Amino acid sequence: MPVGIAVLLLGVAAINYMPPIGGFRLPGELGKLVIHGTKITMQQPRLTGYTVDSRAYEFSADAAAQDITKPNLVELHQLHAKMEMQDNSTVEMSAMSGVYDVKTEMLKLNENIQLVSSTGYQGRLSEATIDVRKGDVVSDKPVWVKMLDGELNAKRLDIADKGSVLRFTDVSMTLLPGKRTSGDAATASGQ
Repeated sequence: MPVGIAVLLLGVAAINYMPPIGGFRLPGELGKLVIHGTKITMQQPRLTGYTVDSRAYEFSADAAAQDITKPNLVELHQLHAKMEMQDNSTVEMSAMSGVYDVKTEMLKLNENIQLVSSTGYQGRLSEATIDVRKGDVVSDKPVWVKMLDGELNAKRLDIADKGSVLRFTDVSMTLLPGKRTSGDAATASGQ
């Protein structure tokens, strides 16, 4: 079994680093592979592509590890992602660690999760569970969000319908009137 996995990984690496044949090339880069016991670790994996609605994304990590005795789980370390949003803004995310379940398409992020949007919003979470297939996000730990004219603290976050519905539970807000410029206020009110 380990020999078969090693052959498969070497084949994927060869396809990725060889010149494209007939236009076939994987949409990312494979880093250095390390096999130790039953665990295979890839150093600095990177994946880029486009969503079904043509929005660009890129994902990278310092390391991704998979234990062949638990083939559906991938441990990720020092994650970074950047995604174009529907309004052409971008959101960048970083987290210390995470575990991706290939079968359920669930990503569990842990430790120091940072979100920064090109529109000025920021967020910090200590944990989050992402249903990659549905685009839903849940965090049962405290959440901090910096908005254009204040801050929001909540004990729970639930994002549904691919980001169109955000629910915060047990919320406290600090509004900073006058922080926006008059141009920002006109844009926010839809004028």
